[in-house]
Amino acid sequence: MKSIKPQLLATAIGAAMSISAASAAGISGDVVKIGVLADMGGVYADICGAGCVTATQMAVEDFGGTVLGKPIEIVSADDQNKADVGASITRKWLDTEGVDAVSGLVASSVTGAVTEVTKEKGKLALISTSASHAFTTKACSPYNAHWTYNVVALANGTVKPMVQSGKKKWFFITADYAFGHALEGVASKVVTDNGGEVLGAARAPLGTTDFSSFILQAQSSGADVVALANAGADFVNSLQAAAEFGLTESADVAGLLVFTPNAQALDPEVAGGMLTTTGFYWDLDEQTRAWSKRFKERHGSIPAMGQAGQYSMVMHYLNAVKEAGTDEAEAVMAVMKKNKPNDFFARNAYLRADGRMVHDMYQVRIKKGDERSSADDIFEVQNVIPGDQAFGPMMDQCNFAAK
Repeated sequence: MKSIKPQLLATAIGAAMSISAASAAGISGDVVKIGVLADMGGVYADICGAGCVTATQMAVEDFGGTVLGKPIEIVSADDQNKADVGASITRKWLDTEGVDAVSGLVASSVTGAVTEVTKEKGKLALISTSASHAFTTKACSPYNAHWTYNVVALANGTVKPMVQSGKKKWFFITADYAFGHALEGVASKVVTDNGGEVLGAARAPLGTTDFSSFILQAQSSGADVVALANAGADFVNSLQAAAEFGLTESADVAGLLVFTPNAQALDPEVAGGMLTTTGFYWDLDEQTRAWSKRFKERHGSIPAMGQAGQYSMVMHYLNAVKEAGTDEAEAVMAVMKKNKPNDFFARNAYLRADGRMVHDMYQVRIKKGDERSSADDIFEVQNVIPGDQAFGPMMDQCNFAAK
C-alpha cells in the first residue's frame, strides 16, 4: 500500500475539518441579518436607497422569512455618499449588531471603504449598484459579489458601437470621484482601441447643480460625442444643461449610466433618442413585468436596475445559506459561485471566481415623447448583449480567483 505524503494528508484533513466546521457552524446568533447600506436622501437616492430596502424585503418575504429554521432580519442605513460614514456603519453592524452581509452599496468610494471592512471581518459584501470594476480587479476580495453592472459593461455596450459607427472624437464630463474616474478610464480605452480619440475631460464634483462651465468646455472641444460619465441627479442636471446651452444640437450626448428614474425625470424631448446600456428593464418580458408590478405597488415607482439586482442578489444569497447549512461567509460564497443565478433579472448568468456576476446586458434607446404609451414607457430595448461580451474576460489581478 502506498503511503500518503504528510503534507498532502494534512491538507486533506484540514479541508475536511473546514467543511465540517462550516456545516456545524449553523446560523450565527440564531438569525441571518442583512444590512442595506445606500444613499437614502442624496443624488443617488432614487437608484437604490429606500427602493433597495423594499427589494430586500420582497426577497426575504418571497423566501419565506426564515432560513434553516432561523429568522431573517433586515437593517438599513444612510451612508450619505461618504466613505467614512459607510465604513463606520459597517464596522458597527459587524462588530456589535451581528450583520452577516452588507448589501446595497452605491457610490464606489463608499463601497471601497466598506469592502475593506468586510474583508477584514470575513463578511460578505453584496454589491448591487456600484459601477467601478475595482471590486473584482485591484480591490477584489473573496467576500465580494458584484451583481448588477460595472463600468466595463457600460463602456462595451454604449461607447464601442458609437465609435464603430463613426463617432470618433470624444469629450467626457465626469463625476470627480472613484466611479467617474473608473468609467472615464475604461470608456476612453474603448474609444482609442476602436480608432477614436479622446479630446479631453471636465471633472465635476458629486452633487454639482451648475454644469454650465463644464458644458462650455465640452462645446469648445469640437467633439463628436460628449459622454456623461456620471449618474443619478448629476446625470439629470448635466443633460439639462447640455440642452439649455445647445450642446445636444451640435454633438451627440451619451449617457454612460442612465437609470430609469433619472430618464423619467427628464423632458422626453431632451433625453429622447439617447442610446445607453442597462442591466435590467422592467418591460422586457412577462417575468420582468410581473416582478416590477409588485415592486411598484409597494414602492410607488418602477424599479431601477440596482433595485432589481438587489432582489436577485439577496435571493441567491439566501438560497446559498440554505444549501451551505450555515451563514459562514466563505461557505456561503462557495455555494453562490457554484450555483448559477436564474431569475427575472439574471439571464444566462454565473458568479465568476473574482466575484463578478456575469449576465446579459441590454442596449436601449430612450423613447421620445410621442413614442411613449405611459409615464413608465421609457426604453426601447434594441439589443441583448451576452454577458461574456459585455463584461469581458476575468483579469489576472485577483490572486484568490486565479487559484
